[in-house]
Amino acid sequence: MSTAGLAKVTAKTAAEICKQFELGDEAQALLRDNLTPKQFLDVLMEKGAHIDAIRYFTFALPKREAIWWACQCARLGYGANIPPKAAAALQAAEKWVSDQKDESRWAAKKTGEAAGNEQPAGLAALATFFSGGNIAPPGSDHKVPAPEHLTGLIGGAAVMLAGVYSEAEKSAEKYKKFLALGIDVANSTNKWKE
Repeated sequence: MSTAGLAKVTAKTAAEICKQFELGDEAQALLRDNLTPKQFLDVLMEKGAHIDAIRYFTFALPKREAIWWACQCARLGYGANIPPKAAAALQAAEKWVSDQKDESRWAAKKTGEAAGNEQPAGLAALATFFSGGNIAPPGSDHKVPAPEHLTGLIGGAAVMLAGVYSEAEKSAEKYKKFLALGIDVANSTNKWKE
């Protein structure tokens, strides 16, 4: 099977991706064992199941790409009026996407917490923190690995919140744009600067 149209997605089937999170009932009824990741995304988009499509796609993408996508959607959701703490959180998350250094991941945590969980940028930055590595406080004798599912879960929440942050009545239209943007990210036509 091919993942044609989603070059960065490594899963062979949509069902493989869906094992990582819980689909809504309507989306679950659409899932077939033999669907490629792109085929299932197309089905979800065609049916207007935007929330399930976003959640699914956030788990389908590699973590770096998922965070980049969440940041891009957050920027679109804010428009020209990004609050200063949100801007700092997005900058920190995007810095980690670019350099993938542990200190950048911890900076994303700090700025994400300052922006808050009610902000798409705060969630994107927190998804960055949970992308890997040790999440135990600095100086701790313990190593606590980041749970694998948190980047997808929190990153997806960032994308969903970005769609309703302003002009919530236009969320369906925004979600379509976000998903098209995600496909560009998955195909490396929308990529961060190294």
